[in-house]
Amino acid sequence: MITAESVKKELSKHSNIEKKDFFPRFFKTAKGEYGYGDKFWGITVPNIRSIAKKYYKDISLDEIKKLINSEIHEVRLLGYIILTYKYEKEDKEEIYNFYINNLEGCNNWDIVDLSCSNILGNYLLSNNEKRDILYSFAKSNDLWKQRISIVSTYSFIRNNEFEDTLKISKILLSHKHDLIHKAVGWMLREVGKKDIDVLKDFLNRNIKDIPRTTLRYAIERMDDIERKKYLDM
Repeated sequence: MITAESVKKELSKHSNIEKKDFFPRFFKTAKGEYGYGDKFWGITVPNIRSIAKKYYKDISLDEIKKLINSEIHEVRLLGYIILTYKYEKEDKEEIYNFYINNLEGCNNWDIVDLSCSNILGNYLLSNNEKRDILYSFAKSNDLWKQRISIVSTYSFIRNNEFEDTLKISKILLSHKHDLIHKAVGWMLREVGKKDIDVLKDFLNRNIKDIPRTTLRYAIERMDDIERKKYLDM
C-alpha cells in the first residue's frame, strides 16, 4: 500500500523555485487575505495530476487524509485530486461521504474548483434527495463551503439542469467576497452557454442585486451590444 509520505516525497521533486515565490502572492497568503498562512512548494497542476493518476488506485483513504491535512497547498490539492479519480472508479458513496466529512483542507479556490463538482456535484446529480447540503453550505458562514455550493452545480449545468444553480446564485448575490462574485458569475455564464434565455431571464429579474463582477463574468460570452445593455441596466 502506498503511503502519504512516499507520495509527498515524489511530489516534492517537482518543486519550482520561481513558482514557489509566485504562488503565495497569486493565492493571497498575506495577513488579512483569504489564503493567509498557506505554504507552497511551487508545483503545477499537471505535475500534481500525473502523480495522482499514478497512485490513486493504491492509496487508502487514511493516507489520503494525511495528504489533505498537510500544511503544504499542493499536497492538499494532490489528496483531493486523488479523491476525484477514486470517485470515478470506486465506491461513489464512500468517496462522497469521505469528501464532505473532510473539507478542512479544501481551503482555497483552486482546491475547491478542482474537486467539488467532480465529487459532490456528480454524486448529487443522481442523488437529488441529498441536494439540501448545497443550500446548507450556501447559507453557512464558511467562504469555501459557500464556493463549493455554487461550483458543485457545474455538474448539473452540464446535464441541462439549471434550477439549483439559479437558486444558489440568488442566495449568494448579497455575498461580500470577490471569490463568490466570480464563482456565481462563472456558473451563470455556463448556464448561458447551455440556454441563453434562462440566463437572460435570471439577469433581468435580479439585475439590481447582482454585483458588478458577477455580472461581468455572466455576460462574458454575449456580443458587445448585449453586454453593454446589461452593464448599463
